[in-house]
Amino acid sequence: MHELVGALRSYAWGSRTALAQLCGRPVPSAHPEAELWFGAHPADPAHVRVDGTKRSLLELVSADPDRELGSAAPEFGGKLPFLLKILAAEEPLSLQAHPSLAQAKAGYERENRARVPLDSPMRNYRDENHKPELVVALDRFEALAGFRDPVHTVELFRALDVVLLESYADLLASSPDSAGLRTLFTTWITLPQAALSSLLPAVLDGCVRYLSGKGTRKFTPEARTALELAEAYPGDAGVLAALLLNRVTLEPGQGLFLAAGNLHAYLRGLGVEIMANSDNVLRGGLTPKHVDVPELLRVLDFEPLDVPIVLPEPAGDGSVRYRTPAPEFALRRFDLIAGSGQVPLTAAGPGIVLCTAGSVRLLQDGAPLVIERGGAAWISAADSDIRAQAVDGDAQLFCAVVGGTG
Repeated sequence: MHELVGALRSYAWGSRTALAQLCGRPVPSAHPEAELWFGAHPADPAHVRVDGTKRSLLELVSADPDRELGSAAPEFGGKLPFLLKILAAEEPLSLQAHPSLAQAKAGYERENRARVPLDSPMRNYRDENHKPELVVALDRFEALAGFRDPVHTVELFRALDVVLLESYADLLASSPDSAGLRTLFTTWITLPQAALSSLLPAVLDGCVRYLSGKGTRKFTPEARTALELAEAYPGDAGVLAALLLNRVTLEPGQGLFLAAGNLHAYLRGLGVEIMANSDNVLRGGLTPKHVDVPELLRVLDFEPLDVPIVLPEPAGDGSVRYRTPAPEFALRRFDLIAGSGQVPLTAAGPGIVLCTAGSVRLLQDGAPLVIERGGAAWISAADSDIRAQAVDGDAQLFCAVVGGTG
């Protein structure tokens, strides 16, 4: 059991306040802070404190995978199979999807044969892994996730009352299924600039008119989001594509799971995110970065999706679990009450324990390790009988472990 120091990542869409406040640092931060990585990803591994020194978690696991990962070592090639993050979005992330495991392996090999450098901005596949992911909201969290039922999308188009949208509404109404969604999305994402320059402003004008109308407005979040995205990414076809997706609001404690092929974009909010240990992203817009339309279309799942919200379920040990089909990870949350006794972390290792509220004392054989809000600890498979207790007030703890052990 060791203290784990996360790797701070700065991206333009990050927050200057959220992560700094969570970790007790001065606000505002010097740069937008987007993610705090707790894992063994080669791009930016976290570090453990061992005997007064810092050591990469990647090095620690690689040096003795059997001790650190236990029975999970052979299954995942001696590597920690998940990456845990705290994500802080002040502005929208890119519209994106992740490949399946087979697609990732094939794409990685294809780009290797083509000798595309791993650090090239034109590279789609930086590893051979897929990237199912779960985000759990720490405050209100806004997102776009998966293609909406086409029947409701046609209703949205009609409500906006835009002449240039009529043919697209008719197209989708005549084929309200994955085939219709594929046709419409492909049409929009490949629109010539002249056509996009006519359609997009007309749609945005329709959103403004819709929001200025009287009475209850069913599609207010969708219209507002389109206007916000257009302001951040003027002239981007991804603004149109966003109209096809489910608009999701997570309240604190609710989760959102995204499997391979689900087009999505996180809009704003603070959350705990866990995913398979991969950096494979196919972008579809809302970004100045590389967009490979043919490869994106190969990866996307156009089946209409019910909003994939994951609600916490009692786990029987004082925690709640977030169920997903991902074999790489499982996530639990412990809400620790001030003055209560020690709580056993029944499935702590191999895994990462992350404190998101208050401070927590971890104990193993009587030896304590205190982690403050925004801090974490690495628990190896060799560690046993780990217990947790709130320190000076209520606390919240997330426990991320290899899937099947949580």
